[in-house]
Amino acid sequence: MNAARTAVTALAVLLAVVLQAALLPELSWRGVVPNLVLLVVVAGALTRGPNVGVILGFCAGLALDLAPPADHLAGRWALALMVVGYVAGSVRRDERPTLPVVLVTAAVASFVGSSVFALLGVVMQDPATSVGDVLAAVGVGLVSDLVVAPLVLLPLLVLLTRFEPQRRFA
Repeated sequence: MNAARTAVTALAVLLAVVLQAALLPELSWRGVVPNLVLLVVVAGALTRGPNVGVILGFCAGLALDLAPPADHLAGRWALALMVVGYVAGSVRRDERPTLPVVLVTAAVASFVGSSVFALLGVVMQDPATSVGDVLAAVGVGLVSDLVVAPLVLLPLLVLLTRFEPQRRFA
């Protein structure tokens, strides 16, 4: 990763964490907000592959775990977004992904990330986690992530590929 791409990615993660923690809770539905950080990880993994996706997922997840008002054990989002980074990065091919491929990848990543996060809460006996709440949160999260995915993923994919002359999404 070159310095400019690293700076853009770090800025995107920081902006996503701030928006997700500070602004989006005011717009939540059933206590669930769109996971902008997950979408940034998907964009990074689609442009750079699974290795960078895992590293980006860990860093972004740790930032999300430590950002106030986190009400869960630190490390849950880091592990979930590492899995997301690997899964989304595995989709990466040498050709430009189409819009349906990007949206399906975002949907799968949202489901996998939310499920891993929720299952970790059940395994770690988080008192705020019940199976009914988990299923509702995963469903609402999937829908909300898909609603904002085109607004976040497409501009970010174009921006990240500006630093890769051999691959352009625009």
